[in-house]
Amino acid sequence: MFLESFGSNTKVPPAKSLPLFMAGIGDRLRIASISAGHTAQARLIELGLLVGQEITVLQRQHRGPMVVAVGDARVALGFGLSSKVFVTPVDQPREGR
Repeated sequence: MFLESFGSNTKVPPAKSLPLFMAGIGDRLRIASISAGHTAQARLIELGLLVGQEITVLQRQHRGPMVVAVGDARVALGFGLSSKVFVTPVDQPREGR
């Protein structure tokens, strides 16, 4: 169903990942895949957003810009770029264990 509406060159995100724009403030995430053209991929790489990188959502607006922490850096992304980055939650240890 998802693939039928796109061309054969579309990169399919992992099944349990969601677009970054759906994440909430404070969520710790790992970048699972990036589904973007060469220009957008190059821009994300310049910003330090690589597959496997752990990030934390610091600020966000509904369908608007968001700020994420990438290591010691803070990166602002618009809705367009954040919809091309697919993430999975980072397992966080439970308190008291």
